[in-house]
Amino acid sequence: MVERSIRPFTIGRKNWVTMKTDRGADDSAIVYSIIQSALANDLKVYEYLVYLLKQMPNTDFRTNPELIENFVPWSKTLPASCYKSKNNE
Repeated sequence: MVERSIRPFTIGRKNWVTMKTDRGADDSAIVYSIIQSALANDLKVYEYLVYLLKQMPNTDFRTNPELIENFVPWSKTLPASCYKSKNNE
């Protein structure tokens, strides 16, 4: 199971060699982590990313840092559209 979960990373490794900056590599790692966390929590990756990109910029994390809990993949407050339907599996 673990080997299967890291397979995309090992396949993509040769593509990431071409990263031109450390920041680009860091940003790619962050996005990859978000996607893998969404998959591990049975979320629809595209819908989850759209939700994050629409909602997070409008959230004041500096004043209310606890609000980040509403956006993590295991949050019970995510919209239903982010979850995989049992009928589609």
